[in-house]
Amino acid sequence: MKCGHVKSEKLDWLADNPFYTKRIAFHVGRRCRSSAISDVAKELHLDWKTVKALDMQYMKEQLRRSGKPHPRVIGIDKIAVRKGHNYRIVVSDLEKHRPIWFGGQDRSEESLDEFYQCMGEKAGKNIKLAVMDMWKAFEKSTRKNAPQATILYDKFHVMKHLGEAMDQVRKQEYARLSGQNRKYIKGQKYILLSNRENLTSDGIASLKTLLAANKRLNTAYLLKESFGQLWSYQTVGWARRFFDNWKRSLKWQRLEPYEKFTELIERHWDGIAAYSQQENKVSLGFVEGLNNKIRVFQRRAYGLKDTEYLRLKVLSCMLKEI
Repeated sequence: MKCGHVKSEKLDWLADNPFYTKRIAFHVGRRCRSSAISDVAKELHLDWKTVKALDMQYMKEQLRRSGKPHPRVIGIDKIAVRKGHNYRIVVSDLEKHRPIWFGGQDRSEESLDEFYQCMGEKAGKNIKLAVMDMWKAFEKSTRKNAPQATILYDKFHVMKHLGEAMDQVRKQEYARLSGQNRKYIKGQKYILLSNRENLTSDGIASLKTLLAANKRLNTAYLLKESFGQLWSYQTVGWARRFFDNWKRSLKWQRLEPYEKFTELIERHWDGIAAYSQQENKVSLGFVEGLNNKIRVFQRRAYGLKDTEYLRLKVLSCMLKEI
């Protein structure tokens, strides 16, 4: 050329990597939704770095097509990205069932502030309900940045605390007993903490034997199973009446871990009872399901330390294929 410069023509069907078309990039991206990078690289006879780059282009296009989120109901949770209490925060749109933000440096108030700053003041005022676990930093950030939003504590995290109390009772009973009386308790943690419908026939038989042999564990188990009824009430008043009756049933039972659990519920009552109001009836299982999905592709990408790749994986995992 007369100007002395080499110029290349822009072709819409080429991927960011000029050696590949968008068609192959999107094929790689679709395959990486269910397979590890190394497996896709082996299948397509490509270098794993190339597969990763094409997958990232695919996910960026998914996010571009999905548009800027304007959530009314958000779910806030933390995930461990590495060992040693290294956390990131995930925020989801619970009405559209998709994660919309992944970031922060930890699980602090300042890290969640980054989400609200990213959303902008106008979008922040649109948030009506924030579902979270009982982590003080999340509550403080939300009350500061979206004061109009109702805070609702996630049922699955509340029940996790109750499960931990149940396990403490099991450990206390194991320490208190000796000899043959211990044999019914040893190795029964999973059976006591699982939902009854998830147990096999052998598991149900073992559970019946255990509960028949130990009165305190039987009482603790029945109380654990009944507590889930709290989220079925349509008014705060009826929910409070149920909880007061449940709490009274602890009297004389010598279940100290359960008494500590009731104190936890009392301190966070408003955020738990909020679910009884009709306008706050949202699906509480999405955040837990998302966490399980994230754990799957974390295991699949074991050893990959690229946080931007993980961010794109999280944000695109619930979007439709393209």
